[in-house]
Amino acid sequence: MSETIIEPTAGVEAPPAVPTGEHTGPPPGAPVVPQFEIVPRVGVAIAVVILALLVGAIASNSLWALDFFHVAGGGLWTGIDLFVGLAIGPILGMMSVQARIEFSTRFMPKMLVIMPTLVIVTLAAGYQLARHLGNLAPDYPHHGWLVASYIVVGVMAVIALGLLEPANLAVLFELKKERPDGERIGRLMRVFVLTAGITGVMQIATLVIMSRLATA
Repeated sequence: MSETIIEPTAGVEAPPAVPTGEHTGPPPGAPVVPQFEIVPRVGVAIAVVILALLVGAIASNSLWALDFFHVAGGGLWTGIDLFVGLAIGPILGMMSVQARIEFSTRFMPKMLVIMPTLVIVTLAAGYQLARHLGNLAPDYPHHGWLVASYIVVGVMAVIALGLLEPANLAVLFELKKERPDGERIGRLMRVFVLTAGITGVMQIATLVIMSRLATA
C-alpha cells in the first residue's frame, strides 16, 4: 500500500495558531474602560489643605473666615447639586454606554472628594458661626427659622453621605471590574443624579431661610 502525501497549496498560508484560553482583547462589543484612580491623589491633597484652613478658622474664632467657608461651601454645594441633577442628569441619560463609562471615569472620582469636603466645610463653619453670634440660644428671636435650617441641612447631609456617596463608590468599583456592567452603571448613575437633584432642590429651601435670617 502506497502512502499519500498531501502537499500544501501554493500561495496559501495556514492561519496562526491561537493558544487555548488566551484572550487577545476584550470581547467584541464589550465597553472599554479607561485607566483611572478611584480616589484622585491631587484632589485629596487639595481637600486636606481646605480642611486644614477650616480648622485654623475655627481655632482662631475668625468670624470672617467662618462666614467665608460657610457661604462659599454652601454656594458650591447648592450649585453642584443643581447642575448635576438638572443639567448633567438629562444629558447622561441620552449617552451611549461607552460614553457614559468614559464620562464616569473622569467625573465620579472628583465628586468622591468634592462632595464630602463641601458638606464638612458648610456644616462645621455654619455651626461655629451661629455659636459665635449667639443664634443657638433658645431666646434668639428667629430660633425657629434656624432650627428649620438645621433640619433641612441635616436631611441633605444624610442623603449626600448615605445615598450619593455610596452610589458614587459603587459606580467606581463596578468600573474597576474586568467586565463592567454598563446597565448597572447606568442605574447607579441615575441614583447619583437623582439624589444630587433632590439635595439641590432642598438647598433652595436653605437659601430662603438664610436670606430671611439675614434680613430679619
